[in-house]
Amino acid sequence: MLIHNPKGHYYFLKGIDPYSCGVIADPGYEIINITLKNPVPWREGFTHIEAYLKAQGGERTALCAVQLRSPAPFTMEGFIDFNRGYCQVLQEWGLYVDELNPLARTNVAPLVEPPAAPTLYGFSHLLPCDEAADPTFIIAGAGELLEGTLNAEGIVRRGETDNDAMREKATYVVKVMEERLLGLGGAWDTVNRVNIYTAYPISSLVQEIVLPRLVAAKGHGVHWYPSRPPIMDIEYEMDMRGVRKELCVDFG
Repeated sequence: MLIHNPKGHYYFLKGIDPYSCGVIADPGYEIINITLKNPVPWREGFTHIEAYLKAQGGERTALCAVQLRSPAPFTMEGFIDFNRGYCQVLQEWGLYVDELNPLARTNVAPLVEPPAAPTLYGFSHLLPCDEAADPTFIIAGAGELLEGTLNAEGIVRRGETDNDAMREKATYVVKVMEERLLGLGGAWDTVNRVNIYTAYPISSLVQEIVLPRLVAAKGHGVHWYPSRPPIMDIEYEMDMRGVRKELCVDFG
């Protein structure tokens, strides 16, 4: 279900409590993606985000997506507990729309130099732009966990990591990406960033499953982050976006 967030100047796809499935900018606005040069503890990160948005002439409601990094995958119970604190901050900021969380999110656990505690890796926000510009969007991260569920029984081929199982997991995740993209009103030829998060080799998965769907996005390549998805027993995650401005910011 696509829902308008008039204060944020974007639409979002209804997801579950921790995140929406994706966001797309209103006409006359565009999404700017920010990557932090030095990730910071996630709660502290929200203080920096607010200061940054004010410097851009924006309000808290301009925040539309968040990228987190965690020390290691959570248990299902640990993930749910973490999300309670995270969602509380969004509610305190007044970001919810009719009791729904509108922000897209990706949260993964890096294999190389993982943080000591959950950190803010990046975020996305809205700014005014030319109304004739193509719409910009963020597709939230998704692993092989059946849509709308937060229980271990919903994990595709749980506990299996052989080639056949990874192919099935990747096939499911690409299907979710496409459903979210089309649900936002986007198209593959407007995707210019595809990220894959897994600890396993991706060459055959990309060739067989991902690239055939990307069409124009093939020219932009695929970015692989050697990482684990945020929940134990999930092995493959993706997110995507179509934006015109990618910035790297140092919060100091």
